[in-house]
Amino acid sequence: MTEKAWMAQVTELARTLGWRVYHPWLSIRSERGWPDLAFVRPGRFVMAELKTDRGKLTPSQEEWIDALRGAGVEVHVWRPADWDDVVEVLRP
Repeated sequence: MTEKAWMAQVTELARTLGWRVYHPWLSIRSERGWPDLAFVRPGRFVMAELKTDRGKLTPSQEEWIDALRGAGVEVHVWRPADWDDVVEVLRP
C-alpha cells in the first residue's frame, strides 16, 4: 500500500468516527519532520506520522515526535500493519 492510499484510509476512518482531520497539503514550506496528520475532537488531540510497512522515520521526524511527546502531545507512528491500533486510538 502506498503512503497516499494509507493516508486516505486513516483519514476516512477518522472522519467517519467524528474527528476533525488536518493534513498540510504542501509540505515544501512546512517544518521538516512535522507529523502527517492531526486529529481533533472534544477533549483530545492526536498526531500521527504515517509510513508504509517498510518506511523509516527520518531524523527530523524522530526529533519532532520526541519533542511533541515531551510536551504531552499524543503522537503515533502508524503503518498499514498497525490498523488495529489505529482503530483503537481513534475509536470514540
